[in-house]
Amino acid sequence: MSAQIQVDLASPVPPYEQIRSQVSKLASTGALAPGDRLPTIRALASDLGVAPGTVARAYKELEADGTVTALRRRGTVVAQRSFPPADAQGSAPPEVRDAVGQLAAAARRHGLSDALVLTLLAEALAPAAPATRLER
Repeated sequence: MSAQIQVDLASPVPPYEQIRSQVSKLASTGALAPGDRLPTIRALASDLGVAPGTVARAYKELEADGTVTALRRRGTVVAQRSFPPADAQGSAPPEVRDAVGQLAAAARRHGLSDALVLTLLAEALAPAAPATRLER
């Protein structure tokens, strides 16, 4: 798997975020199946030429957003998906797909994590809070 991940040290995107986003993409596209083991922190850090703390941070963020699960003494594995595959969700209009693509591109340019972008999107999709007496 480490051959599928690359880190560009000249990129403005931090190395941990590059690792996190690539592993997340591999998991969401099915290139990494639920239950697949990720390389150890030290092994991946050595393969990529980065500090172990960099990989540890990426793994920690992947665990926080539910992409991977850290199992004691058995390593880090891709988590079970809690959402249906893309083809089961139906298709979105091209306008929506384009807007989501633009959002993702802007988020990457600013170095935002997928978890933060998803939080912002969830907030935008949430129904408006009911008006209080003072707002009426």
